[in-house]
Amino acid sequence: MLPLATVRTQVQVPLRFPDGYSTTARVVTFTGLVDGREHLALGLGDHATTLRRDADDLPVPLVRPHSECLTGDVFGSQRCDCGPQLREAAERITVAGGYLLYLRQEGRGIGLYAKMEAYALQDTGLDTYEANLALGHDEDARDYTVAAQMLRALDVTRVALLSNNPDKAEQLVRLGVSVTERVPTEVHLSPANAGYLATKARHAAHTLQLRPTR
Repeated sequence: MLPLATVRTQVQVPLRFPDGYSTTARVVTFTGLVDGREHLALGLGDHATTLRRDADDLPVPLVRPHSECLTGDVFGSQRCDCGPQLREAAERITVAGGYLLYLRQEGRGIGLYAKMEAYALQDTGLDTYEANLALGHDEDARDYTVAAQMLRALDVTRVALLSNNPDKAEQLVRLGVSVTERVPTEVHLSPANAGYLATKARHAAHTLQLRPTR
């Protein structure tokens, strides 16, 4: 049985991204998340102003579980596509109505320092999954139990999942969340992340239609 989590605090926060896009989020914190970390849910669009416990009249919310990436989300690293995906998700969820789950699982769950070590190994020729294994970690150590807990605390039982990663959908379904559809993100391809994205598509079946970069 999924352990119960409850809403701790909710507060309205105006957001502004480096390209000038702005929106308003209802930021929700939780008590009882199984890993004890400080994950956030950002209600956007129709779900921004309050926790809609009478939301049967609303469409299935668009939900993106987004794993924290300090280098990409904050510093604009070109080695991954995390920052552009976060920016895209904020706008698309604002339009559709739903939740951005900001999950504190840096480096596919191995942490920031280990991610830097994995980058160093990638610079010697290993791919992103091989580097994690070489450091003694799983290829992908992320567990979406907290995401399912957060959704349940928000009274969300059905989601349209904004993700290219089939593992997210499979885990959420096993945890009792109905995924009504998988909605792919755009492909944020650059010369610096082309190999990384190709590896995700080839090795982990991410739904990425890649075209050669110029």
